[in-house]
Amino acid sequence: MSINRINSNSRLSGAVTFGDLVFLSGQVPGDSLDVTGQTAEVLAKIDALLAEADSDKDHLLNATIYLNDIGRDFAAMNEVWSQWLSPGKAPTRTTLQAQLARPEVLVEITVIAARR
Repeated sequence: MSINRINSNSRLSGAVTFGDLVFLSGQVPGDSLDVTGQTAEVLAKIDALLAEADSDKDHLLNATIYLNDIGRDFAAMNEVWSQWLSPGKAPTRTTLQAQLARPEVLVEITVIAARR
């Protein structure tokens, strides 16, 4: 089986496919939006990378969501997340609080999916 790297640079790849699996790097938003806007932006990035890897959100297996402030932002992020998911297609998921790369980043999401 071959490994295919998508949107690679010297430090990381945006996505990697191996067989029927797609692994995405953590996706982060721009800095100017609230957590609702940042979550929507991150999910749009995930949609684009999954499409490039011949997958989509209905093929998600696992998601890890990092929040800068889980007490403040969990409900708002979860609302956007729930609206984005197709009914009956929720992956396994872990959500945790973490110090992210920049203080302006409120949410980072990484996923693993199956290819179509």
